[in-house]
Order: sequence, then structure tokens, then C-alpha cells
Amino acid sequence: MTTRTAHRTRRTLRVAGAGAAALLALSACSSPDDSSSGTSDRSASASSQEKLSGTVTVFAAASLKEGFEILGKNFEKEHPGTKVTFSFGGSDSLAASITGGAPADVFASASPKTMKIVTDAGDASGTPATFVRNELEIATLPGNPDKIDSLKDLTNPDLKVVLCDKEVPCGAAAQKALDAAGLKLTPVSYEQDVKGALTKVELKEADAAVVYKTDVHAAGDKVEGVRFPESADAINDYPIVRLEDAKNAEAAEAFIALVRSAEGRQVLTGAGFLEP
Repeated sequence: MTTRTAHRTRRTLRVAGAGAAALLALSACSSPDDSSSGTSDRSASASSQEKLSGTVTVFAAASLKEGFEILGKNFEKEHPGTKVTFSFGGSDSLAASITGGAPADVFASASPKTMKIVTDAGDASGTPATFVRNELEIATLPGNPDKIDSLKDLTNPDLKVVLCDKEVPCGAAAQKALDAAGLKLTPVSYEQDVKGALTKVELKEADAAVVYKTDVHAAGDKVEGVRFPESADAINDYPIVRLEDAKNAEAAEAFIALVRSAEGRQVLTGAGFLEP
């Protein structure tokens, strides 16, 4: 819906509300069982639901894929006539696409740093809100055949270890954890997003990768997760915001509301995310 149409709709609702108030005043002596007000409220609610339509384009960190796809389907069911499309990837690449003019309605980033790229460019509408947090785990081959038990074990030169690129939030977090442990690690490759790093282990092209707990959770029995205490020093906040040039602003706000609702928190914590 366009801004002009939205203003016109709100004006119509205000006029309708004023008319309803006048009718109530004139019928003050009518039966207390009169339910016209309740009917009016229900009609207004139905009208509010009906006005959401069209496509909502969401740019989101790769680690949000499983949870957001569930929420996208739920949103479409709750708002018939809408469609949620996603572009998942490294938060830094998504931020660069947004500032470069790529059309999107919502941006959900895996770190405040990458969100700041968008806000500093003036491409965000309002203040981003943190909706979940995420921590790191080591993903190993099923059964953990190399007996990896700590972050220090990854420095074994006989192991093929993969990290996310340092510009990507999962890579920056991994480096922060390594620094906290006083360790240096040279991976066999740096991947552009967390899913790329995890895939290397799933395909047995690497022995281990430092990824998010949520990605280990989503991979099921394809990998095994190993927790390590230094992850507590590298927990990432995930902010979300409507974009300034959103073509479907009202539906974008409604999707963000769903993500931040009790329903959204239940889906995302079920996927392994932490409460904000």
C-alpha cells in the first residue's frame, strides 16, 4: 500500500470512528445488550488484517535461514495475500547490497557492526532492535573422530579447519574467541558466510569449522557440535530494521513485529538462538 493510500485509509477510519461515537451518544438510553460497538471493533480489526498484501522482501543473515523460513510461512498464513521472500547470506554482503540500492523491505543482521553499515548510509527507517543472540560452537565430523574437545585442539596442524571470513559476523566472532583464548589459527579456507563454512564439514572437505550453535542444530546428524568456554566472549546480537525505501512498509513492520513477538521468540529459540 502506498503512503498516500495509507493516509487516506487512516482518515477514513477516523471519520468512521467519530460517526460511531456520535451514534453511541444519541443512543445512550438504548438497551445495554446493544452489541453494535463490538461489531464495529471486529470489522475494524478485519479491515486491518485485510490491508496487508503483496510481497515482503527480507535480507537476512545466513544463520537465520531455518527460523525465518518458518516465520515467513506463518506470516503468509496469518495474512492471506502476502508473500515473504528471503535473500540469505553474509551480513556484510547483504548490507553492501542494500546501500548499493538493492530493493528490500527488511534487514536482519548477525551483528550490530554490519547493521551500522546500513544505518550510517541512511537506509534504515527507525532504530534497529535486537531480537536474538547467537553463540559459537565447533562443528566436527559425525562422531567427532578427531576427538576435538576445545578451541585449542583446532590449532593442530594435522587438522583441516574452516572459518568464516573475518568481515562476516561469524568470522569476527571466531577471531574474538581465539583472541580471548590467546590462540592463533590458520584455516584451510575462509568462507563468505556461516553456511559455507558448515558445508565444508558436511561434505568432509574439512575436519572442523567454527560456526554458530544454531547452524550445528540445523545440520542435525550431519555434524557434531563441541561447545567451548571462549564462545561466551563472542556472543553476537542480531538487530532487525525496516528499510527506508521499503516498497511494502506496512507488511514489513508486521513481519518485524512477528519476529519480535512471543511466537517469533519461540521459533528462534527452538532453532538454538538465545533470548536478546
